[in-house]
Amino acid sequence: MHSPSFGRRVIAPGGRALTLVPEALQGIEIDRTKLDDLKEKVRSRLIERIDPVVAASIPRQRLRAEVGLLVTAIATEERAQLNEAEEEELAEQLTDDMVGLGPLETLLQDDTVTDILVNGPYDIYVERHGKLEQTDARFRNTEHVQHIAQRIASAVGRRIDEASPMVDARLADGSRVNIVLPPLCLNGGTISIRKFPAHNITLETMVQQQNLSPEMAQFLDIAAHCRANILISGGTGSGKTTMMNAVSRHIDSSERIITIEDAVELRLQQPHVVQLESRPPNIEGVGAIPQRELVRNALRMRPDRIIVGEVRGNEAFDMLQAMNTGHDGSMSTIHANSPRDALFRLENMVLMAAGNLPLRALRAQIASAINIVVQIERMRDGIRRVERICEISGMEGEIVSTRDIFEFKYGGERAGRIQGEFEPSRLRPDLVKRAEQYGLDRQLLETVGISIG
Repeated sequence: MHSPSFGRRVIAPGGRALTLVPEALQGIEIDRTKLDDLKEKVRSRLIERIDPVVAASIPRQRLRAEVGLLVTAIATEERAQLNEAEEEELAEQLTDDMVGLGPLETLLQDDTVTDILVNGPYDIYVERHGKLEQTDARFRNTEHVQHIAQRIASAVGRRIDEASPMVDARLADGSRVNIVLPPLCLNGGTISIRKFPAHNITLETMVQQQNLSPEMAQFLDIAAHCRANILISGGTGSGKTTMMNAVSRHIDSSERIITIEDAVELRLQQPHVVQLESRPPNIEGVGAIPQRELVRNALRMRPDRIIVGEVRGNEAFDMLQAMNTGHDGSMSTIHANSPRDALFRLENMVLMAAGNLPLRALRAQIASAINIVVQIERMRDGIRRVERICEISGMEGEIVSTRDIFEFKYGGERAGRIQGEFEPSRLRPDLVKRAEQYGLDRQLLETVGISIG
């Protein structure tokens, strides 16, 4: 165990300084058997000695080094039986509390974790490989949960408190966060984080993961290239946004794309992308800018394609208008359990905005606007699979007609894993007409299992 330098001064950006004085740490009684007690005592002293604003302005590695020296100083002075690994762990946790997300920081760095679910200070779950499991991570108390929640919200210019106890936000890496605090929840506060994958997921990656077949991936590639309007449907956590990110990679790089989201989470690879984000009301209850206004405004921005992260309200009407007025190749996601349910939900959302629209005219507009519906599902073995790809084929009387192109056929279960095949229907899709304009018609027909003579 090495002896640190005492009484050093750390100069933060802007010329401000904080002094780490070991003498201020004397008189602490350390329980050698409890690392948590030591951590609490060190934390209380750090709060006394370090201005959080200054700490936040110091590069993380530099702050981590300073905290490490303080931990070593205490351990040396008090003759605490801490080995080097325990000192490193304590310093890392203290740094995470000051400038990170506390006990969640380690989980955020774990690439196997896809979701982090905080159900109060002492009950934290994660999802790995499609399955939920409880972790050993803990917050100190309810106030600690709320402090981290406020840090997340303030980082994106939003507020969360008793007057506004619910918020959607995002982390610096783009991960999506939903927070609910008392009095709306009774367990001290919930934080739900949907992590972004460390690496961009492509259709090829999804084929390797058996989320869909190579033929389905090629079909979606052609559909995106041919500017088909695509609606991706599925339940919560089924992988809709991941699928849209993967499909959007096949949009031509020369096109101007406008994305509209409640909390930005799309990762488009094209160079000409404009990302718009809705805004909640401020503390006075004014200034809200909903997705519908952003969709309307996007039409004035000369887009080649409009991508709505998730359609969930009356913005559905404006999105359909955009798809029917020359903005082919647009995409969106929707919460629904089947393609037919997705169309019903879309219909209800449009009626919220245009209740006087005749039902047949509304359905005709949906039939002409949407070309492809992709249904994705997280199945009980934890694997997300594209359960169905269907095409909107027009109207039959007053009903929107659909045609299955691919379907996952269930084939039993073995060793806890669902067996089955992704099978094409071998029906000729209307998309062939679009594909002809791009010279991809023969390739499309071969992809859906129709042999070319």
